[in-house]
Amino acid sequence: MADFKNKVVYQIYPKSFCDSNGDGEGDLKGITSKLDYLQDLGVDLLWSTPFFPSPQRDNGYDVSDYCAVDPRFGTMEDLEELIAEADKRGIGLMFDMVFNHTSTQHEWFQKALSGDKKYQDYYIFKDGTPDKIPTNWVSKFGGPAWEYVPGLGKWYLHLFDVTQADLNWENPEVREELKNVLRFWKAKGIKGFRFDVVNLISKPEVYENDYIGDGRRFYTDGHHVHGFLKELVADAEIGDMVTVGEMSSTSLDNCIRYTAPKEKELTMCFSFHHLKVDYKDGDKWSLMKPDLRKLKELFTTWQEGMQAQDGWNALFWCNHDQPRAVSRFGDEGKYWVESAKMLASAIHLMRGTPYIYQGEELGMTNHHYTSIDQYRDVESLNYYQILLDKGKTSEEALEILAARSRDNGRTPMQWDDSHAAGFTTGTPWLAPPENYHRINAKAQMEDAASVRAFYKKLVALRKELAVISEGKIAFILRDDPQVLAYRRYTDNAQMLVLCNLTGENAEVTLPESWEKANILLTNWSRDTIRDKMTLKPYECLALLK
Repeated sequence: MADFKNKVVYQIYPKSFCDSNGDGEGDLKGITSKLDYLQDLGVDLLWSTPFFPSPQRDNGYDVSDYCAVDPRFGTMEDLEELIAEADKRGIGLMFDMVFNHTSTQHEWFQKALSGDKKYQDYYIFKDGTPDKIPTNWVSKFGGPAWEYVPGLGKWYLHLFDVTQADLNWENPEVREELKNVLRFWKAKGIKGFRFDVVNLISKPEVYENDYIGDGRRFYTDGHHVHGFLKELVADAEIGDMVTVGEMSSTSLDNCIRYTAPKEKELTMCFSFHHLKVDYKDGDKWSLMKPDLRKLKELFTTWQEGMQAQDGWNALFWCNHDQPRAVSRFGDEGKYWVESAKMLASAIHLMRGTPYIYQGEELGMTNHHYTSIDQYRDVESLNYYQILLDKGKTSEEALEILAARSRDNGRTPMQWDDSHAAGFTTGTPWLAPPENYHRINAKAQMEDAASVRAFYKKLVALRKELAVISEGKIAFILRDDPQVLAYRRYTDNAQMLVLCNLTGENAEVTLPESWEKANILLTNWSRDTIRDKMTLKPYECLALLK
């Protein structure tokens, strides 16, 4: 998979993808049953979020056994069948490795609780008393980042949920355990790995209070993180596989180091700065309209910055932790189809590897739940109470959750217009939006003008045109308040991409000679190009010469 630049990754959230046995939760056999659908789309890799044994406090990101299958998703035989059947279709599997922390139900942590000194050193325990917390750091899910264990007289660190204890990467035995996990799955035929919040694994030598933030500046992109990754990749012999790191609150310079081939760390990385342009004052739970200028600036900075030093971006709008892009940056109403296609073009034609999150290729939307009882996500439930405690009314808190909750990205895949969107014959663990009657895979498979058909075209173009997979990028019209525009180029070809990010007409002037170019792709009917022209609402236009 060294030739990853022309590949496209499809992300699956197994619990919500397809339920084969009617219990209301997706499973491995369900994924296998939809491989022909994925092959038809043209994707090369399937990244699956965790299906390992887990108490499901954080929907599988609290792993209690890295080398087994949670019975709710099936058996190891089911997984081996999935790997084999995907391989027959030229599709590789990418597994999600949650190596910053384990569930507190993991055997290692349970041994630590029983007093085993060896396993206490697998985690980050600090001696103390109930009234003196080691630091004032805040958990990513709200509340303190430390939990006291009375029986041990110690606190343990959990940057996420209290049931997700951070591993001590300074301990070489921990690192060897994790290399063995990778070796196990590589032997099963896995073609790639996605590493969850992997830039948080290196903690500081001295733990201190943070009086200007929540503590993240002390452990993000930590002092040993690059060395740890180099060692992990080399010793587990995964340097020839596709690897992607999820980078929390990271920096451009670090992502260049994580992904530049000479560093021998990762293939590519996810950064999230562009998905914070609608956070008022940087707060996820304070709503504002997306700052489109900031969005353009961030794309420009990261695309051109990574290119300058041979780094590589993972390109995405959606995942299991994000609201649906068409609800967030597009238009769920009048321009639903156009905005869904425009958002796809904007990133699929950039420099990097595109990721399609299940249902994104259909233009799936946020649900807009109206009661807290409809939510399942631990972060959403925690923050609903936090928002109430801050003085928000229930209606105000629900409005914020409707826009921000991770459950927006976790509603069941909309396969058809039958019961529960064709996801299950039973009661779905999370209710799908009512619009599945019109937004579903079956309807779009039969429609050549559908959002899915447009995604399929984008996937095919990346494989066909080196200017997309290999070309350089340069952004133009940088001061335009509405239009995201960039040029892709090789020695043999040039492509110009124009994306109207708004629901209003946008006037543009093309660079010289581009009015004679060929139309490669558009989401509106357009036969001619002029040097001065009007882009329609959410219009995307790719020109080739």
